[in-house]
Amino acid sequence: MPAMHIYFCFSVKTISPTYKLRTSLFLTYLFFSVQLINAQNTGSLNGFVKDARTGEPLIGATVSLGDSGLGAVTDVDGFYQINDIPTTTYQVTAAYLGYTPDNRFNVIIRSVGNPALNFELQEAVEQLDEVVISASSREDMVTPLSSQTLSAVEIATYPGGNNDIAKVVQSLPGVAGSVGGFRNDIIIRGGAPNENVYYLDGIEIPNINHFSTQGSAGGPVGLINVSFIEQVDLSTSAFDARYDNPLSGVVQFDQRIGDTRKFKTNLRVSASETALTLEGPLFRAGRENSPTTFIVSARRSYLQFLFKVIGLPILPDYWDYQYKINHKIDEYNELSLIGVGSIDNFSVNELDEFDAEQQSTLEQVPIIKQWSTTSGLSWKRRLKNGNGSMRTSLSTNILNNRFERYRNNVNQTDLYFSNDSRERETKFRHEQTRYWGDWIVSAGLVLQQAGYTNVTTNEVTGNRFDSSINFWRYGLFVQSSRSVLDNRLDISLGLRSDANSFTGQKQQLLSTLSPRLALSYALEPGKRWRLNASIGRYYKIPPYTMLGYQDNQGVLLNKGTRYIKSDHLVAGLEYRVSSSARITLEGFYKKYDDYPVSVLDQVSLANKGGDFEVLGSEAVISKGEGRTYGLEFLFQQQYTRNFYGILAYTFFRSEFSADGSNYLPSLWDSRHLLTFTGGYKFNRNWEASLRYRYSGPSPYVPVNEEATLANYPAVILDYSRLGTLRLEAFNQADIRIDKKWNFKKAALDVYLEFQNAFNQNLPSEPQYGLDRDENGELISPAALVEIRQDNSSLLPIIGFVLDF
Repeated sequence: MPAMHIYFCFSVKTISPTYKLRTSLFLTYLFFSVQLINAQNTGSLNGFVKDARTGEPLIGATVSLGDSGLGAVTDVDGFYQINDIPTTTYQVTAAYLGYTPDNRFNVIIRSVGNPALNFELQEAVEQLDEVVISASSREDMVTPLSSQTLSAVEIATYPGGNNDIAKVVQSLPGVAGSVGGFRNDIIIRGGAPNENVYYLDGIEIPNINHFSTQGSAGGPVGLINVSFIEQVDLSTSAFDARYDNPLSGVVQFDQRIGDTRKFKTNLRVSASETALTLEGPLFRAGRENSPTTFIVSARRSYLQFLFKVIGLPILPDYWDYQYKINHKIDEYNELSLIGVGSIDNFSVNELDEFDAEQQSTLEQVPIIKQWSTTSGLSWKRRLKNGNGSMRTSLSTNILNNRFERYRNNVNQTDLYFSNDSRERETKFRHEQTRYWGDWIVSAGLVLQQAGYTNVTTNEVTGNRFDSSINFWRYGLFVQSSRSVLDNRLDISLGLRSDANSFTGQKQQLLSTLSPRLALSYALEPGKRWRLNASIGRYYKIPPYTMLGYQDNQGVLLNKGTRYIKSDHLVAGLEYRVSSSARITLEGFYKKYDDYPVSVLDQVSLANKGGDFEVLGSEAVISKGEGRTYGLEFLFQQQYTRNFYGILAYTFFRSEFSADGSNYLPSLWDSRHLLTFTGGYKFNRNWEASLRYRYSGPSPYVPVNEEATLANYPAVILDYSRLGTLRLEAFNQADIRIDKKWNFKKAALDVYLEFQNAFNQNLPSEPQYGLDRDENGELISPAALVEIRQDNSSLLPIIGFVLDF
């Protein structure tokens, strides 16, 4: 069904212009009036400096703060601490003889609440002409292109991001959101939103959003707490063989550990939610740095209360939690226990006054009761001889999804669609990394037990089933990398194979062999110019919603579906303008085979999964094909002289075929993506930032008005007309102003944000409802009419972050 344009933020399009104006003026006054508070002007910074290859502490390494003259030298544990630092923003550099210096940009120093800043330095290679260059890291060799990294500061201060990591990722090259920008779907280089995988400290998390679309991963609000994150890495091709199931992207969230010395509290309050994070040492017993730390958080929304008072038809209610306990057993062994979960309840509110748009939303939105949890235990062991490491993890994840549609949503009567399902996975992962001469070799295996149950009733199609499947999945992988030609050419080779005990595909380990090769060549000794290329084959098992689908006779119709295949070819040029700036240009081509095709709609399922629905719970055939291709340009300036920014442009095509011959533009074929995100830091800890996004006209699936009238409030789409209609182009600018205050025992960051600052009318699919008179009474005979929509609201948001 068309998107319902649900805004999970303070101000929504249905609020009157007078109310929005008053709200904006009040928030602006409140924001600027806080300046009257007195401030404290110094803070401290600490962390560890280690060898990136062996993990050994580097004794006597220097850590300096730009040209401030402040710095420190590491002790026997590789630990440093710098005190009495003026509270502002710095470039922090760690250096050690024989190693390449590591620069960190945009490091904000507060009076309290500064997280540890840890470094892992790469050994340097000195040429005869005394030009010193670094040996590439394993990650750089495996994925030399199509990758981006975001720091916690960049995520927290992104305008329009609302501390939501998924929304921030949508501003990166080649990445788009759903049509109209109303959801957190991550659409990479024209691929479907269910083609990405997500890892938290090396443990896979299937769901990163509240109210997530089962079978996909998108939703309106992210559930990862930014206060936990050290950095986020996004790969859009050249995937490491250790990751199973990616077709378009891998998002790796690296969490920090809790403070080893003192207890800290972080309170974040925004217009829609409040989050509390606690961290500190455990069992310190008089030691300077505790070997055991914790960090834990809980977050609660209050949109449901606000929306009820305002009189809106939707009541989104959600909780989430996150934790990490880290224990350093000894110099070589470390244990981590992590977890993340959510509780979601999406209901409706009876309207006090009739409004055609709100009435159709009230009638058509689903009722959702959903919870998810992921927990994992990870053991990392470093070999005493420094020639490698080992990582073993055991994890489990559950998604419980009760998704219902009623003909009377207010009273929840006359049920016409119900999906009551549970997905469960238990995973064992083991990986070994060894250094053999100049080769870095990683190999491992993944074993997981999967279970899925689903009780579905669909009165529109007449389908009813009670399904339960349990099966094993397993995979093997190896990745090897090295540098040659005086460290100017990096080579990485990978191979992976996956299989399962459920689908009928024969010789799975052979048929899913996925080789990959990545090359990176420095065109001159200083490595400022690099030519990069990669080629690879990747596979993804169909979602459990698809594998567990049954007909009315209890037959599992999709047991014969095959792994979806995608072949990637990428080449690009990178130029390092300076240590803080770079330019990249990349061309990419992705070819899909064995994509599931809907038997009912005769369309590739690549065109589904970007709305509130259950993706894949229908009969399919593995005969679809697809292709996406295009060019990407990126200019990135990290924080230098008070300015930082990212400018990215992507031109691409995204086409899929249900029969292998007739290629049609997919729903994600907007052709043009342009994003700019940047900011400037003024004196006295003021900061202003801007995000601008443009997306070309996107195709949409029109509504079958005759079928919808006969089945209302069920909305029936006419997929036979896919590719014939497009929305207007999307463009939106978000502006944010931050002001930080530092006190003796607390630090306060207050921000004021204006989303859609220039009041652009955001594109949206046509919305339909039953014809009613001005009092909301149905007109006879019944008729379906298009509802007029106004999506041009400016959304003011105020929030604060308090550390103490």
